[in-house]
Amino acid sequence: MLLDIVLLVLGAVLLWFGAGWVVESSAAVARRLNISELVIGLTVVAMGTSAPEFFVTAQSAFKGLPAISLANVVGSDIFNLGIILGAMAILKPIPTHRTILYRDGVMLWAVVGVLLLMCTQGALTRPMGLGLLVIFGGYVALLVYKGIRDPGPMDIAMAEELLEEAGDRVATWIDGPKLIIGFAAITLGSDWLVEGARVVAAALGVSDWAIGLTVVAAGTSLPELVTCLAASLRGKNDMLLGNLIGSDFFNLAGVLGLTAVMRPISVDPSSLPSLGLMVGAVALVLLFMRTGWRISRLEGALLVLVGLGRWALGFV
Repeated sequence: MLLDIVLLVLGAVLLWFGAGWVVESSAAVARRLNISELVIGLTVVAMGTSAPEFFVTAQSAFKGLPAISLANVVGSDIFNLGIILGAMAILKPIPTHRTILYRDGVMLWAVVGVLLLMCTQGALTRPMGLGLLVIFGGYVALLVYKGIRDPGPMDIAMAEELLEEAGDRVATWIDGPKLIIGFAAITLGSDWLVEGARVVAAALGVSDWAIGLTVVAAGTSLPELVTCLAASLRGKNDMLLGNLIGSDFFNLAGVLGLTAVMRPISVDPSSLPSLGLMVGAVALVLLFMRTGWRISRLEGALLVLVGLGRWALGFV
């Protein structure tokens, strides 16, 4: 099992570095194509950080491990809006904004509810996946339209923060190889992470769902964690919330939608309580966003506890 633990850790590291190269080079190529900086930040860079979740979810589905496939996305939601957001709020209260709450936050909550209803049918089928992709496409189209026609101050600020992580250069000849190497690293890293998680789960006597909800999800959320830590150290933690909500929306609608279209995902009834709690947890985040228009240190601590509690439920 030691070798599998090493593979699991190396897989997470490859996902981290691979996602960084893909995000950086994709942004540079988009800039070469004269795409708006705001659109690049809110779409190309934001979706690039979800590449690890997609590859791991797809790998799990095609390897016949549907529990890890779904648990990875649900666990990323727990990690992003529970543990990462809560920890950052403990360090420094996070200001919120009406746009993030009423547009992005409510949209995320609606998608979580739709996903729960779909999962009660016992599987995420191709038509369901297509429906999630339609929702995802509509949301991205809205962001692009707003970014071109009527960008709000929060959209501009979030895009600038995301672009700061990706750099401000224009593509050169090196970006082609970097994109290829980045995607190769994500592909190999996701394979190692899934295989290592499967063996470790079997050796420890825990379910695929539990290991996917915790270890795998934490590994695929490394890009978001690093981005949030960097933003907090620069004193820009007001951008964290929008970026984390956007990442979770991309994971739930885009990643699960595309994976289900490629390969339907069976849903074990035992996973439904965690999915139900996800609806409540997102609603709790929205409530905290509205109280005083900031997430306080106490509310951050509660989010961390809720996230750890949802992890514990996965093991139970």
